[in-house]
Amino acid sequence: MAKIFCIANQKGGVGKTTTTVNLAAGLAKIGQRVLLVDLDPQGNATMGSGVDKRALELSVYDVLLESASIKEAAVRAEECGYHVLGANRELAGAEVELVTLAQREKRLKAALGAVDKDYDFVLIDCPPSLSMLTLNGLCSANGVVVPMQCEYFALEGLTDLVNTIKQVHANLNPDLQVIGLLRVMYDPRITLQSQVSEQLKDHFGDKVFDTVIPRNVRLAEAPSYGLPGVVFDANAKGSVAFVEFAKEMVKRIKKM
Repeated sequence: MAKIFCIANQKGGVGKTTTTVNLAAGLAKIGQRVLLVDLDPQGNATMGSGVDKRALELSVYDVLLESASIKEAAVRAEECGYHVLGANRELAGAEVELVTLAQREKRLKAALGAVDKDYDFVLIDCPPSLSMLTLNGLCSANGVVVPMQCEYFALEGLTDLVNTIKQVHANLNPDLQVIGLLRVMYDPRITLQSQVSEQLKDHFGDKVFDTVIPRNVRLAEAPSYGLPGVVFDANAKGSVAFVEFAKEMVKRIKKM
């Protein structure tokens, strides 16, 4: 059975897409079968996996509207080693179209059920807002991985997200839980970041992943080449950290 995780944070610009594509590449690198689902109409995770969103014949939009299956719509990102259920601007229209449909929050969950045995991990890149698309992701998932910067504004965003997860857990998906918090864009030279990092560990304990993703130029450059950092420059500090994070994820899931 595939383990399904949303990479989510209601605060924008925290590295959700960077985390999703690099975790997918890291998991593929250590031998896991991975499907990346791009639920953001901007399609950044699609492009960042080396898949041209403009050339997609079928996308997650078609899957949500039940005009295609995941097997039909997913494409292989050859260089990255995983499959991508891509997104493009069409997906923005799905928000409106889903509102009137039956089981609108669980369309993605139903579609993923058909490919449950084909993958070890399904990673869902969610938009930075609580929309019908994000809700589809949260209703499908076993858990949420929360990438966050060690800054005080990020703590406020985390409170909002935890409340959202509690509501979805209570009303729509009793399996949903926070799997862990991933500290990203971390610079140990900045005293404030070290302080917030310690606060996170004090408050959330073992929900904070041991792996820390450092601020890294090569990770930032990689999307312009249409690749995850793990593939673009495997020896960069950020890339090495993401492979370590992938290994930590696999260990954590075995304990669940």
